[in-house]
Amino acid sequence: MAANTMARSFLQVAATEEVAPPLRVVQIEGLVILKIIKHCKEFSPNLVTGQLLGLDVGSVLEVTNCFPFPARVVEEDEEIEAEGANYQLEMMRCLREVNVDNNTVGWYQSTLMGAYQTDEVIQTFLNYQENIKRCVCIIYDPLKSNQGVLALKALKLSDSFMELYRSNNFTGEKLREKNLSWVDIFEEIPIKVSNSALISAFMTELEADTPVTQCDCDRLQLSTSPFLERNVEFLIECMDDLSTDQQKFQYYYRNLSRQQAQQQAWLQKRRTENMARKAVGEEPLPEEDPSNPIFKPLPEPSRLDSYLITNQVSNYCNQINGVAGQSFSRLYLTKALHEN
Repeated sequence: MAANTMARSFLQVAATEEVAPPLRVVQIEGLVILKIIKHCKEFSPNLVTGQLLGLDVGSVLEVTNCFPFPARVVEEDEEIEAEGANYQLEMMRCLREVNVDNNTVGWYQSTLMGAYQTDEVIQTFLNYQENIKRCVCIIYDPLKSNQGVLALKALKLSDSFMELYRSNNFTGEKLREKNLSWVDIFEEIPIKVSNSALISAFMTELEADTPVTQCDCDRLQLSTSPFLERNVEFLIECMDDLSTDQQKFQYYYRNLSRQQAQQQAWLQKRRTENMARKAVGEEPLPEEDPSNPIFKPLPEPSRLDSYLITNQVSNYCNQINGVAGQSFSRLYLTKALHEN
């Protein structure tokens, strides 16, 4: 009887187990952000990555520490990849010995002009989510940060996209069925920077007495041509890639139309032949012949590449729009100062 009571209690607890709330905020300590910025800027323009450590508390993902991954010289060398994995395990073991949070909550990586929408990032998300249900990727862009903006964002893959990616079925029919567009691949999570009271007091003491700093003067620079030019160059490359990808779909639809026309001609010929056979009292032939190559379905190209390229195009357009808007504001300000 006691065993049955315990079994029922366990089942009741399992049935009433609360579902984890959705992720709302990524809370990062200021020291972690400084480590990420230092690592990314030291190796810029080369891309670097690192591990994020912290705690998953309700709807908040706390990032309390991080450490960099060693730079890869040869991407496909299995021995170097094994050394990198051993390095991560050793780092986490050392952090655990000194009572530092060593729970993996994601990874960070640098990017060049916001070009992070790649299949490699999606594969990394899948690898992390095999063991971690909720993980994020912190993206930092050193070049964009030089324009006076902290280019730091936290990303995760949407659940609907993850489900579709695991099935590896990115056909137009499936995307319409799931109502998934190119904007539904990544979800940006708001970032909240937190510091202890002791660090906040120390930063207040370090604050300069002068109301205007060099950083404030740098914001008034009128020259934005290098950043703007590189954005336009990358945008042109993405448009070329998108055009090439669209040509694959045009080729597919031409072949599909040609196949449908051949099927209709074959069916019309078979029906005419069956009418003649019926007239002489013979059995009609089947109207479908699976062995005929014209009835073999054509494989539809995946639309994942188009979605990723479209995301990059949108990102470059937003960056160009932001830089151009700031440039016009500075030009109008300079014009007003000259007139006065």
